[in-house]
This record gives sequence, C-alpha cells and structure tokens, in this order.
Amino acid sequence: MNMLKEIVEKGHYCFVEKVDSWQDAIRQSYAPLLKDNTVENEYVEAVIECVNKYGPYIVIVPGIAMPHSTEGAVGCNGTAISFMKVEEEVDFDPEDPDKKAKLFFSLAAIDHDQHIQNIQSLMDTLMNEDIVEALMNAKTKGDLEEIANQYE
Repeated sequence: MNMLKEIVEKGHYCFVEKVDSWQDAIRQSYAPLLKDNTVENEYVEAVIECVNKYGPYIVIVPGIAMPHSTEGAVGCNGTAISFMKVEEEVDFDPEDPDKKAKLFFSLAAIDHDQHIQNIQSLMDTLMNEDIVEALMNAKTKGDLEEIANQYE
C-alpha cells in the first residue's frame, strides 16, 4: 500500500502552525501514534534523547525530518509512520541552516526488518520532488488525501 494512503487511512497525521522547540516538534509529530498506542511516551522521549546525544541526524535533507529511535526501543508497540507538517520551520541547529524542517515523518518499528521497510518506503516517496513540493504546500487532511491519491 502507498505509504501516504496508509498514513491518511490510519489517521497518522497532523498539521501544526508552530512549535516552541524541536523537542516539542518531535513530541507533536508522534501524537497520532501515541493516540492509538503504536508508541508510548517512553519511546518519544528516547527519540529526543537520541537527538540530544547524536545531534540532529533526523533531519535527513533540508526541510525534512525523520524522527526515530533505535530498533527494539522501549515503548514501541507497533510499526507505523506518522506525518506532520509545521508551517513555521523547526530549527534543530542554529549553526547549520540545513538542519531545519517543516515535514516530519516519524517512524516506529518493532523490529529491524520493519524499520528498514519503513525507511525504504519513505525514501521511495521522498525521491519524488513533486510529492515533496505538494507536501510542503499541504495544509489539511484533504490536501494529504489528494496527494496520496495522485501519487499512488
């Protein structure tokens, strides 16, 4: 199944105007997965701890973040990807202008194979510049559904 369609069907998305910090952005990006118990708070805090420890590695290209923790992390109960669009860019490193993000694809995976599958699915989607541009302009669930249907 198309990754974006799955995100829409499972309700794993949110749109946010602005956040107070990158930590807040990560917490909000996991809200849809917390709501259905795919992840628990311990997992979200582990993601934040990883960024504190290793730096903003989750900003995979300028404008796009892929929050995730190590496989088998405590508090991960399922495999899913959630999508969050923030209107006001989130700055992960004031020293590095490439470490800002508006699109968040937050990953949860219960094992290594599913984690790799999640990343592959996400990369396939993000390789399409038209999809990325459309997502950058998305503001509503309807926009997200339209993009998912347009690029199946």
